[in-house]
Amino acid sequence: MSDFEEKVREALASPKNQGEIADADAVGTVGSPACGDMLRMWLKFTEKDGKRVIDRASFQSFGCQTAIAVASMATELLKGKTAEEARELSVNDLTGGLGPLPPMKIHCGQLVEGALKSALDQTPAAPAAPVGATLSEAMKKPAGTIRIVPLE
Repeated sequence: MSDFEEKVREALASPKNQGEIADADAVGTVGSPACGDMLRMWLKFTEKDGKRVIDRASFQSFGCQTAIAVASMATELLKGKTAEEARELSVNDLTGGLGPLPPMKIHCGQLVEGALKSALDQTPAAPAAPVGATLSEAMKKPAGTIRIVPLE
């Protein structure tokens, strides 16, 4: 087993920040129900030292183990960052302690990055866009009822 695989297994043993934040300030969803890889990220902001920073971040994922591990790492990394700082994070930054993703797993990091940027694209003063109560419910609805952001 490679060092990367071991780190993914460790992250999966106790993933952090899974589930919905009911009073989230922003919610971003990316992926496709057709292929099965989808990820939703919730962000909750607070004021700290005169700046609006991410207080909590959470996720739900339908995807491979690597996507879950990256999302878990990313939600921990986002705490205390401003929206501008979070927007500047690359896929490699978001993987945290997992390290660089193997070429066949880069799409997992892009899924997490896409959900984060989708959430950050919401107007900060506006309430989060209405979405299904869970990612599973959103997958059952026609694609027009949730915001789907294709990955490039």
